[in-house]
Amino acid sequence: MPNNTEVKSNRERYTERLKAKYPDREFADDEALFGQINDDYDGYDKELSGYKEREKALSDLFASNPQSAAFLTDWRKGEDPIIGMVRKFGDDFKAALEDPEKQEALAAANKEFAERIAQEKEYEGEYQKNLDETLTTLEAMQQEEGLPDEDIDSAMDFLVGIVRDGIMGKFTRESIEMAIKAIRHDSDVEAAGHEGEVKGRNSKIEEKLRKAGKNDGTADLAGKNGGGSGGSRQMPDLGAIGRYDGTQNIWERGGEKRKAINR
Repeated sequence: MPNNTEVKSNRERYTERLKAKYPDREFADDEALFGQINDDYDGYDKELSGYKEREKALSDLFASNPQSAAFLTDWRKGEDPIIGMVRKFGDDFKAALEDPEKQEALAAANKEFAERIAQEKEYEGEYQKNLDETLTTLEAMQQEEGLPDEDIDSAMDFLVGIVRDGIMGKFTRESIEMAIKAIRHDSDVEAAGHEGEVKGRNSKIEEKLRKAGKNDGTADLAGKNGGGSGGSRQMPDLGAIGRYDGTQNIWERGGEKRKAINR
């Protein structure tokens, strides 16, 4: 029995991975495909550089003070950090807490800790409040505009991706172009509507001119029976109608200057 399993090329497989990661983007040509690959590699390089810097900092810390390495290792395994401090530093830890010269520094550190915890709680409360409002907005939009869940999910994935990239200082070409289109949308729609209105008005005027030309009873002097240009009677100047040759718009035929459209 022949094997009909489709064998995909490496390009097809990688493109599918990109589409799964960026469902809102298209990779129809090499420019888009390799542009995204380059952006991803830039992101990976930054992340890897950050990992290496943090790893070096920890390595230097552990090399300078092996007790701190053992303390953090035990803490990671679940040991109470206070017990671990006493176990690793013994009387030095107790003496530091009781040292009168360090009381001011210890009080400042404790105050900083309390303020940080309070601020984290404030941020958490603000985050939850904003998230609840966002979910309410999404539900209202979905009901009012009849949007399927897939559209809502795709839109939020796109926005979350922009926020995540923004935290890393990364803004892709696609994201920037999307923002520009959104900013220009209202003015583009207004300009397109005005242009359509002008075209519609021109079409009506041109149609009237064509009908007038067919029904004015004037013989075709340049035709077979018209006798050519010799002996033809002088036609009156009809202005824009007389200059109509089918290649100019109504403004050019009338010798008028079209008013500039503010865009």
